[in-house]
Amino acid sequence: MKHLVLPLLFAGLLSPAGAANLVRAEGTADAMGTAFSVVVWDEDGGRAESAVAAALDEARRLDEMLSNYRQTSELSQVNRLAAKEPVRVTDELFQLLAACTEYSRASEGTFDITVGPLMKAWGFYGGAGHFPDPAEIRGALGHVGYRKVVLDPEARTVRFTEDGAELDPGGIGKGYAVDRMIAILKESGVESALVSAGSSSIYALGAPPNEPGWKVAIRDPRDTTKSAATVTLKDQSISTSGNYERFFLAEGKTWSHIMDPRSGYPAMGTLSVSVIAPRTIDSEVWAKPYYIQGRQWTARHLRKEFRVFFCEDKAESPCAWLQ
Repeated sequence: MKHLVLPLLFAGLLSPAGAANLVRAEGTADAMGTAFSVVVWDEDGGRAESAVAAALDEARRLDEMLSNYRQTSELSQVNRLAAKEPVRVTDELFQLLAACTEYSRASEGTFDITVGPLMKAWGFYGGAGHFPDPAEIRGALGHVGYRKVVLDPEARTVRFTEDGAELDPGGIGKGYAVDRMIAILKESGVESALVSAGSSSIYALGAPPNEPGWKVAIRDPRDTTKSAATVTLKDQSISTSGNYERFFLAEGKTWSHIMDPRSGYPAMGTLSVSVIAPRTIDSEVWAKPYYIQGRQWTARHLRKEFRVFFCEDKAESPCAWLQ
Protein backbone atom coordinates (compact mmCIF):
# COMPACT_ATOMS: atom_id res chain seq x y z
CA MET A 1 0.00 0.00 0.00
CA LYS A 2 1.26 3.45 -0.85
CA HIS A 3 2.67 5.31 2.14
CA LEU A 4 1.21 8.80 2.20
CA VAL A 5 2.53 11.97 3.72
CA LEU A 6 -0.48 14.10 2.86
CA PRO A 7 0.34 16.71 0.20
CA LEU A 8 -2.89 18.58 0.88
CA LEU A 9 -4.74 19.67 3.98
CA PHE A 10 -8.35 20.62 3.60
CA ALA A 11 -10.47 22.82 5.81
CA GLY A 12 -14.15 23.62 5.98
CA LEU A 13 -15.18 20.21 7.26
CA LEU A 14 -16.59 21.32 10.62
CA SER A 15 -20.20 22.49 10.76
CA PRO A 16 -20.26 26.12 9.62
CA ALA A 17 -22.45 28.67 11.36
CA GLY A 18 -25.90 28.87 9.83
CA ALA A 19 -25.90 25.27 8.60
CA ALA A 20 -28.84 24.26 10.80
CA ASN A 21 -30.99 23.31 7.81
CA LEU A 22 -28.31 21.15 6.24
CA VAL A 23 -27.03 17.71 7.19
CA ARG A 24 -23.39 16.66 6.86
CA ALA A 25 -22.61 13.07 5.91
CA GLU A 26 -19.20 11.52 5.37
CA GLY A 27 -17.44 8.23 4.78
CA THR A 28 -14.19 6.59 3.71
CA ALA A 29 -13.15 3.53 1.74
CA ASP A 30 -9.81 1.93 0.87
CA ALA A 31 -9.20 1.46 -2.85
CA MET A 32 -6.24 1.56 -5.24
CA GLY A 33 -3.80 1.51 -2.34
CA THR A 34 -5.14 4.69 -0.76
CA ALA A 35 -8.06 6.05 1.28
CA PHE A 36 -10.94 7.77 -0.51
CA SER A 37 -13.07 10.14 1.56
CA VAL A 38 -16.39 11.84 0.83
CA VAL A 39 -18.02 14.74 2.66
CA VAL A 40 -21.53 15.85 1.64
CA TRP A 41 -23.80 18.70 2.75
CA ASP A 42 -27.47 18.28 1.89
CA GLU A 43 -30.88 19.27 3.24
CA ASP A 44 -32.00 15.62 3.10
CA GLY A 45 -30.02 13.49 5.57
CA GLY A 46 -31.13 10.20 4.03
CA ARG A 47 -30.13 11.32 0.55
CA ALA A 48 -26.77 12.56 1.85
CA GLU A 49 -25.94 9.23 3.49
CA SER A 50 -27.14 7.25 0.48
CA ALA A 51 -25.07 9.40 -1.89
CA VAL A 52 -21.92 8.97 0.21
CA ALA A 53 -22.40 5.19 0.22
CA ALA A 54 -22.95 5.11 -3.54
CA ALA A 55 -19.83 7.20 -4.21
CA LEU A 56 -17.69 4.93 -2.04
CA ASP A 57 -19.14 1.87 -3.79
CA GLU A 58 -17.96 3.42 -7.05
CA ALA A 59 -14.41 3.68 -5.67
CA ARG A 60 -14.55 -0.01 -4.74
CA ARG A 61 -15.90 -0.93 -8.17
CA LEU A 62 -13.05 0.87 -9.89
CA ASP A 63 -10.57 -0.83 -7.56
CA GLU A 64 -11.81 -4.13 -9.01
CA MET A 65 -11.10 -2.78 -12.49
CA LEU A 66 -7.89 -0.78 -12.06
CA SER A 67 -5.94 -1.99 -9.05
CA ASN A 68 -2.61 -3.61 -9.82
CA TYR A 69 -2.57 -4.85 -6.23
CA ARG A 70 -5.50 -7.17 -7.02
CA GLN A 71 -4.69 -10.22 -9.10
CA THR A 72 -8.35 -10.49 -10.07
CA SER A 73 -8.70 -6.94 -11.42
CA GLU A 74 -9.27 -6.33 -15.11
CA LEU A 75 -6.00 -4.40 -15.35
CA SER A 76 -4.04 -7.26 -13.73
CA GLN A 77 -5.53 -9.65 -16.26
CA VAL A 78 -4.27 -7.41 -19.06
CA ASN A 79 -0.80 -7.34 -17.49
CA ARG A 80 -0.70 -11.14 -17.34
CA LEU A 81 -1.94 -11.88 -20.85
CA ALA A 82 -1.42 -8.93 -23.22
CA ALA A 83 2.14 -9.86 -24.18
CA LYS A 84 0.86 -13.27 -25.32
CA GLU A 85 -2.33 -12.28 -27.11
CA PRO A 86 -4.74 -9.37 -27.57
CA VAL A 87 -6.97 -9.04 -24.52
CA ARG A 88 -10.55 -7.87 -24.96
CA VAL A 89 -11.48 -5.35 -22.26
CA THR A 90 -14.55 -3.41 -21.16
CA ASP A 91 -15.34 -0.24 -23.03
CA GLU A 92 -14.63 1.77 -19.87
CA LEU A 93 -11.07 0.46 -19.50
CA PHE A 94 -10.43 0.77 -23.24
CA GLN A 95 -11.47 4.43 -23.25
CA LEU A 96 -9.29 5.14 -20.23
CA LEU A 97 -6.26 3.51 -21.88
CA ALA A 98 -6.94 5.47 -25.07
CA ALA A 99 -6.94 8.66 -22.97
CA CYS A 100 -3.61 7.59 -21.46
CA THR A 101 -2.12 7.39 -24.95
CA GLU A 102 -3.23 10.94 -25.70
CA TYR A 103 -1.85 12.22 -22.40
CA SER A 104 1.48 10.53 -23.18
CA ARG A 105 1.73 12.15 -26.59
CA ALA A 106 0.79 15.59 -25.30
CA SER A 107 3.29 15.37 -22.42
CA GLU A 108 6.15 14.21 -24.69
CA GLY A 109 6.25 10.85 -22.94
CA THR A 110 6.56 12.15 -19.37
CA PHE A 111 3.18 10.68 -18.48
CA ASP A 112 3.41 6.96 -19.20
CA ILE A 113 1.11 4.26 -17.87
CA THR A 114 3.78 1.62 -18.57
CA VAL A 115 6.17 3.01 -15.92
CA GLY A 116 5.47 0.03 -13.63
CA PRO A 117 8.75 -1.86 -14.26
CA LEU A 118 10.73 1.22 -13.18
CA MET A 119 8.63 1.67 -10.05
CA LYS A 120 9.40 -1.95 -9.13
CA ALA A 121 13.11 -1.59 -9.88
CA TRP A 122 13.35 1.44 -7.59
CA GLY A 123 11.38 -0.29 -4.83
CA PHE A 124 8.41 2.09 -4.97
CA TYR A 125 5.90 -0.65 -5.78
CA GLY A 126 4.47 -1.11 -2.31
CA GLY A 127 7.69 0.08 -0.64
CA ALA A 128 9.65 3.16 0.42
CA GLY A 129 12.23 2.82 -2.35
CA HIS A 130 15.90 1.91 -2.73
CA PHE A 131 18.73 2.62 -5.16
CA PRO A 132 18.82 -0.16 -7.79
CA ASP A 133 21.78 -1.44 -9.74
CA PRO A 134 22.28 0.52 -13.01
CA ALA A 135 21.82 -2.69 -14.99
CA GLU A 136 18.45 -3.19 -13.32
CA ILE A 137 17.44 0.32 -14.30
CA ARG A 138 18.45 -0.28 -17.92
CA GLY A 139 16.56 -3.56 -17.97
CA ALA A 140 13.40 -2.00 -16.57
CA LEU A 141 13.65 0.99 -18.89
CA GLY A 142 13.68 -1.38 -21.84
CA HIS A 143 10.15 -2.49 -20.91
CA VAL A 144 8.77 1.06 -20.54
CA GLY A 145 7.12 3.08 -23.30
CA TYR A 146 3.50 3.86 -24.06
CA ARG A 147 4.03 2.85 -27.70
CA LYS A 148 4.45 -0.73 -26.49
CA VAL A 149 0.69 -0.76 -25.80
CA VAL A 150 -1.39 -1.41 -28.93
CA LEU A 151 -5.09 -0.60 -28.80
CA ASP A 152 -7.53 -1.97 -31.36
CA PRO A 153 -10.73 0.12 -31.19
CA GLU A 154 -12.72 -2.19 -33.47
CA ALA A 155 -11.96 -5.35 -31.51
CA ARG A 156 -11.63 -3.37 -28.25
CA THR A 157 -8.47 -5.21 -27.34
CA VAL A 158 -5.16 -4.38 -25.67
CA ARG A 159 -1.87 -5.95 -26.73
CA PHE A 160 1.73 -5.47 -25.59
CA THR A 161 4.44 -5.53 -28.25
CA GLU A 162 6.88 -7.28 -25.93
CA ASP A 163 7.04 -9.41 -22.83
CA GLY A 164 7.75 -7.46 -19.64
CA ALA A 165 5.56 -4.45 -20.44
CA GLU A 166 3.11 -3.61 -17.68
CA LEU A 167 0.35 -1.09 -17.00
CA ASP A 168 0.56 0.98 -13.83
CA PRO A 169 -2.55 3.07 -13.03
CA GLY A 170 -0.83 5.08 -10.29
CA GLY A 171 -0.73 8.30 -12.28
CA ILE A 172 -4.36 8.37 -13.41
CA GLY A 173 -6.56 5.90 -11.53
CA LYS A 174 -7.31 8.04 -8.47
CA GLY A 175 -8.20 11.10 -10.53
CA TYR A 176 -10.51 9.06 -12.74
CA ALA A 177 -12.15 7.53 -9.67
CA VAL A 178 -12.72 10.92 -8.02
CA ASP A 179 -14.44 12.20 -11.17
CA ARG A 180 -16.66 9.13 -11.32
CA MET A 181 -17.55 9.53 -7.64
CA ILE A 182 -18.49 13.17 -8.24
CA ALA A 183 -20.70 12.05 -11.14
CA ILE A 184 -22.47 9.61 -8.79
CA LEU A 185 -23.05 12.38 -6.24
CA LYS A 186 -24.48 14.70 -8.91
CA GLU A 187 -26.81 11.95 -10.11
CA SER A 188 -28.02 11.63 -6.52
CA GLY A 189 -28.91 15.33 -6.44
CA VAL A 190 -26.00 16.42 -4.23
CA GLU A 191 -24.79 19.98 -4.85
CA SER A 192 -22.14 20.37 -2.13
CA ALA A 193 -19.40 17.79 -1.58
CA LEU A 194 -15.68 17.23 -1.24
CA VAL A 195 -14.13 14.01 -2.56
CA SER A 196 -10.50 13.20 -1.79
CA ALA A 197 -8.23 10.37 -2.94
CA GLY A 198 -5.53 10.07 -0.33
CA SER A 199 -5.68 13.87 -0.12
CA SER A 200 -3.39 14.08 -3.15
CA SER A 201 -6.30 14.53 -5.58
CA ILE A 202 -9.42 16.43 -4.53
CA TYR A 203 -12.60 17.62 -6.23
CA ALA A 204 -14.75 20.35 -4.67
CA LEU A 205 -18.39 20.25 -5.76
CA GLY A 206 -20.27 23.45 -5.07
CA ALA A 207 -19.50 25.02 -1.70
CA PRO A 208 -20.12 24.24 1.98
CA PRO A 209 -22.78 26.30 3.78
CA ASN A 210 -22.13 30.05 3.95
CA GLU A 211 -18.78 29.75 2.18
CA PRO A 212 -17.72 30.76 -1.35
CA GLY A 213 -16.06 27.39 -1.84
CA TRP A 214 -14.01 24.65 -0.18
CA LYS A 215 -10.75 25.87 1.31
CA VAL A 216 -7.67 23.81 0.51
CA ALA A 217 -4.21 24.44 1.92
CA ILE A 218 -1.23 23.32 -0.16
CA ARG A 219 1.64 22.10 1.96
CA ASP A 220 5.06 23.71 1.82
CA PRO A 221 7.37 20.98 0.46
CA ARG A 222 10.29 22.42 2.43
CA ASP A 223 8.36 22.21 5.70
CA THR A 224 5.25 20.06 5.42
CA THR A 225 3.97 21.28 8.80
CA LYS A 226 3.28 24.63 7.09
CA SER A 227 1.16 25.79 4.18
CA ALA A 228 2.68 27.37 1.09
CA ALA A 229 -0.68 28.60 -0.28
CA THR A 230 -4.41 28.36 0.33
CA VAL A 231 -7.03 28.18 -2.40
CA THR A 232 -10.81 28.23 -2.46
CA LEU A 233 -12.29 25.71 -4.89
CA LYS A 234 -15.79 25.47 -6.31
CA ASP A 235 -16.54 22.91 -9.03
CA GLN A 236 -12.81 22.37 -9.50
CA SER A 237 -10.15 19.79 -8.74
CA ILE A 238 -6.66 20.06 -7.33
CA SER A 239 -3.88 17.46 -7.45
CA THR A 240 -0.38 17.67 -6.02
CA SER A 241 2.77 15.74 -6.86
CA GLY A 242 5.56 16.24 -4.33
CA ASN A 243 8.94 14.72 -3.63
CA TYR A 244 8.00 14.30 0.05
CA GLU A 245 5.23 11.74 -0.59
CA ARG A 246 7.46 8.68 -1.04
CA PHE A 247 11.21 9.00 -1.09
CA PHE A 248 14.54 7.78 0.24
CA LEU A 249 17.94 9.42 0.74
CA ALA A 250 21.05 8.16 -1.05
CA GLU A 251 24.28 9.74 -2.26
CA GLY A 252 23.31 13.01 -0.61
CA LYS A 253 20.13 13.34 -2.65
CA THR A 254 16.41 12.84 -2.21
CA TRP A 255 15.08 10.22 -4.63
CA SER A 256 11.30 10.42 -4.96
CA HIS A 257 8.72 8.11 -6.52
CA ILE A 258 7.98 10.57 -9.34
CA MET A 259 9.73 8.73 -12.15
CA ASP A 260 10.92 10.19 -15.45
CA PRO A 261 10.00 7.36 -17.85
CA ARG A 262 12.47 8.68 -20.44
CA SER A 263 15.60 8.40 -18.28
CA GLY A 264 14.60 5.66 -15.86
CA TYR A 265 15.47 7.85 -12.87
CA PRO A 266 13.34 9.90 -10.45
CA ALA A 267 12.83 13.45 -11.69
CA MET A 268 15.02 16.13 -10.12
CA GLY A 269 14.79 19.90 -9.84
CA THR A 270 11.22 20.18 -8.57
CA LEU A 271 9.85 19.89 -5.04
CA SER A 272 6.12 19.91 -5.75
CA VAL A 273 3.51 20.90 -8.30
CA SER A 274 -0.18 21.53 -7.64
CA VAL A 275 -2.59 21.70 -10.56
CA ILE A 276 -6.11 23.14 -10.42
CA ALA A 277 -8.33 21.96 -13.28
CA PRO A 278 -12.00 21.38 -14.17
CA ARG A 279 -11.52 17.58 -13.98
CA THR A 280 -9.53 15.54 -11.47
CA ILE A 281 -8.24 13.16 -14.12
CA ASP A 282 -6.54 16.15 -15.78
CA SER A 283 -5.14 17.66 -12.60
CA GLU A 284 -3.71 14.30 -11.48
CA VAL A 285 -2.21 13.41 -14.85
CA TRP A 286 -0.66 16.80 -15.63
CA ALA A 287 0.92 17.24 -12.19
CA LYS A 288 3.49 14.59 -13.23
CA PRO A 289 4.66 16.04 -16.59
CA TYR A 290 4.80 19.52 -15.09
CA TYR A 291 6.88 18.17 -12.20
CA ILE A 292 9.20 16.22 -14.51
CA GLN A 293 9.58 18.81 -17.27
CA GLY A 294 10.13 21.77 -14.94
CA ARG A 295 8.91 25.32 -14.61
CA GLN A 296 9.90 26.67 -18.05
CA TRP A 297 8.34 23.79 -19.99
CA THR A 298 5.24 24.03 -17.82
CA ALA A 299 4.90 27.75 -18.51
CA ARG A 300 5.08 27.10 -22.27
CA HIS A 301 2.58 24.22 -22.16
CA LEU A 302 0.22 25.50 -19.47
CA ARG A 303 -3.38 24.92 -20.51
CA LYS A 304 -5.58 27.99 -20.30
CA GLU A 305 -8.12 26.29 -18.03
CA PHE A 306 -5.41 25.25 -15.51
CA ARG A 307 -3.76 27.01 -12.61
CA VAL A 308 -0.39 25.69 -11.44
CA PHE A 309 1.46 26.27 -8.17
CA PHE A 310 5.12 25.41 -8.70
CA CYS A 311 7.88 24.80 -6.15
CA GLU A 312 11.38 24.44 -7.61
CA ASP A 313 14.32 22.89 -5.82
CA LYS A 314 16.21 26.19 -5.76
CA ALA A 315 16.97 28.26 -2.68
CA GLU A 316 16.37 31.49 -4.56
CA SER A 317 13.12 30.30 -6.16
CA PRO A 318 10.16 30.29 -3.77
CA CYS A 319 6.89 28.54 -4.50
CA ALA A 320 4.69 30.63 -6.76
CA TRP A 321 1.73 30.52 -9.11
CA LEU A 322 2.67 30.37 -12.77
CA GLN A 323 1.31 33.26 -14.75
